[in-house]
Amino acid sequence: MVLTRPAALDAALRQCTRAPREALCRNATQRIPYTARVQRRWASDGSRPPMPPGSPGPSRVVAPKTRLAVGVVFIGSLIYSMATGDKPPSAESEPRGGVQAEGPTIAERDNLSKRESGVTPSSPMRLRMEAFIKENQQEIVRTLEALDGNRFVVDKWDRPHGGGGISCVLQEGNVFEKAGVNTSVVYGTLPRQAISKMRANHKALDPDVESLEFFAAGLSLVLHPHNPMAPTVHLNYRYFETANADGTTNAWWFGGGTDLTPNYLFDEDVIHFHRNIKEACDAHDKDYYARFKKWCDEYFYVKHRGESRGVGGIFFDDLDETEKDQESLFAFVQSCMGSFLPSYLPIIQKRKDMPWTEREKQWQQLRRGRYVEFNLVHDRGTAFGLSTPGARVESILMSLPLTARWQYQHEPEKGSREDRLLNVLRKPVEWV
Repeated sequence: MVLTRPAALDAALRQCTRAPREALCRNATQRIPYTARVQRRWASDGSRPPMPPGSPGPSRVVAPKTRLAVGVVFIGSLIYSMATGDKPPSAESEPRGGVQAEGPTIAERDNLSKRESGVTPSSPMRLRMEAFIKENQQEIVRTLEALDGNRFVVDKWDRPHGGGGISCVLQEGNVFEKAGVNTSVVYGTLPRQAISKMRANHKALDPDVESLEFFAAGLSLVLHPHNPMAPTVHLNYRYFETANADGTTNAWWFGGGTDLTPNYLFDEDVIHFHRNIKEACDAHDKDYYARFKKWCDEYFYVKHRGESRGVGGIFFDDLDETEKDQESLFAFVQSCMGSFLPSYLPIIQKRKDMPWTEREKQWQQLRRGRYVEFNLVHDRGTAFGLSTPGARVESILMSLPLTARWQYQHEPEKGSREDRLLNVLRKPVEWV
């Protein structure tokens, strides 16, 4: 067996050899009993040592070489602790059964990679997705600030176990009552129970492990305008990955989408919004738009109200290697993200300064109540965020409006614009 001493230990031993009269080595020598020093010489030259007067008869030393090795490690760690002031490693911290200590986490690997090489096209998808969402966050925030005339409050935060996020929030602006554009990067560990549940959609997950490291990154956006004639809009694109013990990817998938929630219907606005999304989808797969629009209509459904949250858009989740290769799906997400500003900006610019009445404002508040109900009762993203250890609640609940209203047994007048909206929400429309 080859024993490898730490560099600090080597330095301490050399210091003792070169200067045996220094206090450190003198104290270390004084702590070793005479019999131990004699036995150490015996182990080195093979001869039996003379017994001190009054000592018991000779006894057989069991496993002398093993004891020698243990003694060297113990004394070495003692010298190391005296030289450095650190505690020597305990038995609990040492690897058992000859197994080496655990390697770095994926968070540590990623931080090292970013420091040494930055983010390149050959970097892991984790780092590329993180860079992508942060770039888009900056672009969207700059555009909305120019539209509103007010600045977002930028709140950066870190997670103890790796990752963090940037929450950009604007409240009581000129155009937006509340607007949030958040990025989050989360590193953590999935327990066996969570892995078992996820295997329903991801067979690549190993069912025999007790835990897996995971990475999640996404951009989430919700804009609530002041004007009842201007629609609320939501966007979220994300990437999730689990890692093996050696840092290699175990399983991965993309998810996300965007949808429009008007208080008053302007058909031309909804058609424009859907057309832009369809063009982004068609560039990658002609079946995507119809498939993901249906998914959106079904997902953003307020079951206890019997109506959709809004007029839809697209929604997808769990897109992994069974759908397409990783690069193709990343390119698809990039196209969807790129279509957001062209799909929403013309609408908000057209509606933000329209006249409105107090009755129309109250209707907007009621519709926001429905928005809150869906997010808190049915939304999977909110549930996942709130159940994640160390989650940042303020960022998760950023999607909720600044004000909302719940009025007992409110029913709109038959044939009114409000009534027309409810009819559309109860039966989804094909807009393009």
